[in-house]
Order: sequence, then structure tokens, then C-alpha cells
Amino acid sequence: MRGKYNTKQREKILQYLKDNSTSNITAEEILKFFTNSNENIGKATVYRYLNNLVEENIVKKYMVEDRNCSCYQYVGDEHCGEHYHLKCEKCEKIIHLECEEFNYIQQHILKDHNFELDRVKTVLYGICNECKKEKGE
Repeated sequence: MRGKYNTKQREKILQYLKDNSTSNITAEEILKFFTNSNENIGKATVYRYLNNLVEENIVKKYMVEDRNCSCYQYVGDEHCGEHYHLKCEKCEKIIHLECEEFNYIQQHILKDHNFELDRVKTVLYGICNECKKEKGE
């Protein structure tokens, strides 16, 4: 755990995030899951550990406007600072954007508009293909 003390509680939280890596999870949802599983994991432990995981780039933290809270997603060793993210506004799935065309856009914005995009914090919102199919589009 890169210099952090690893307890059984922390291992369980990390495993929960791994098991739900395609979802955005709130700290409250983590607490509810472990409460319903009769696991004694405190609120402070969950928040402290989530912050550690974010600092270590193992977990991404997103603000979800309509839920008015922060959500977390396990990314592991995917090096999320090296690509952008797409987020479905319907199912909230996060898609890693590996696209040479977007790299040209990034360079254009830097060169022509003197503005550097932050790959770690940049998320493009829209509707994923699965949700579009459900809507019949």
C-alpha cells in the first residue's frame, strides 16, 4: 500500500471498490454496504481511507451534481492521469478515453488558446452507447 498501514478494514473497503469498479460509489454507500454485512467499519475510517486512495491515484474522486456528493471509482494501475474520461449521465459509467484525435484537440487548445487541460480532472459528460440503445436512438 505504498507506505500506508493496511488493516483488514481497509482491505475490505478496497476490495469493495474493486468489485464495483464500473460504478461510482459514495462513502455513504460503502458505509451502508458494510453495516448491512454486519462489518464494523466506522465513517471516519471510510473517509480517511478514500482520501488516501485518491492521493495514491488508486481511486478517482468525482463530484456528482445531481447527487450533490462525491463519488469514488477504483482505477487501480490504469494511469488515469494519462487519458481523459467520459461519463454517462444516465448510468454514471466511467469510460477511459484512449484517443489520438483527442490528443490533437488537447494540443490545439494549448497552442491556439494558451490553455492546458488537466487530464486527471477533465471529464466529458454525455450518454453511453448502451443507454442510447435503451432509449431507442
